[in-house]
Amino acid sequence: MSQNTEWQRKIEEYCREFNLPIDHLVDTLREPKVIPMIRGKSFEFSAVNSLKKVLSDMTWDVTKTPMNAQQGSHDVDVLVTHKPTGTKIRVECKLAGKGRYRFIDDNHSDIGVKCMRSRTLGTSMVATLAPQFGVTESQLAIHNDQYLPTDFDVVLTSIANAFYITDPITEQFVWNPSGEAKTFLSKLSEKDIDDLQSFTFNQMYLTKTTDIVISKNTGIKCTRRACTAQDSCGFIPNYPVIKFENVKPTNNWSSIGDAEAFFTSLVQGSRQTKAAT
Repeated sequence: MSQNTEWQRKIEEYCREFNLPIDHLVDTLREPKVIPMIRGKSFEFSAVNSLKKVLSDMTWDVTKTPMNAQQGSHDVDVLVTHKPTGTKIRVECKLAGKGRYRFIDDNHSDIGVKCMRSRTLGTSMVATLAPQFGVTESQLAIHNDQYLPTDFDVVLTSIANAFYITDPITEQFVWNPSGEAKTFLSKLSEKDIDDLQSFTFNQMYLTKTTDIVISKNTGIKCTRRACTAQDSCGFIPNYPVIKFENVKPTNNWSSIGDAEAFFTSLVQGSRQTKAAT
């Protein structure tokens, strides 16, 4: 059976299993409420493929872990394991926020990464989880859709979503970069690209959670009015920002092309921390 025939068979089987009219499958997937979930989940598989391309399989094991949600624990999207030491690094896959590209001037741009819980924590869950997280109930209630840096070790994003908008007429997600955005992406490509959209999907960046946490060390401020420690509450903002200068990230984000050095530094840091304790 050819590869093309195999994926077609799987789609037909899937539609039969869940009683989905196959002739309306694309219409279903294009629904504004559906496509963000589809894109978010599929990005996890794209992340695995991209990491496997840049990380040596002699040194690193990259796996997509199945969902296994438990109270008080966070699902791991992708697990990167350093084979020589057994060090495990939890990677959270988050797309850039829709329309979150911001042109500042000819040499500076910002892109916001959507990084928040898909479901806010209710009152009973806040009471249960606050002691486990080491925060007060009032703190967790104020930040009930925000992550803590202990939830995962690394955030990996693709910036493409920052150049999408919702069409006001069709309400569909559409690729619509501004003139300034196209100039930014053209500079990023460093050469003429026929398909700028496909190129942008593959522009992925990594950062440590400790580098995007709200703290005095990072200089990142909390925007929650009710927060009483807006320069040190310890949560991750809903939209951590990648700051670009001449298309190079300047605030501790690394291109996925530098993933080998990025993950190696995490392993070294982990070993130094263990040795110190």
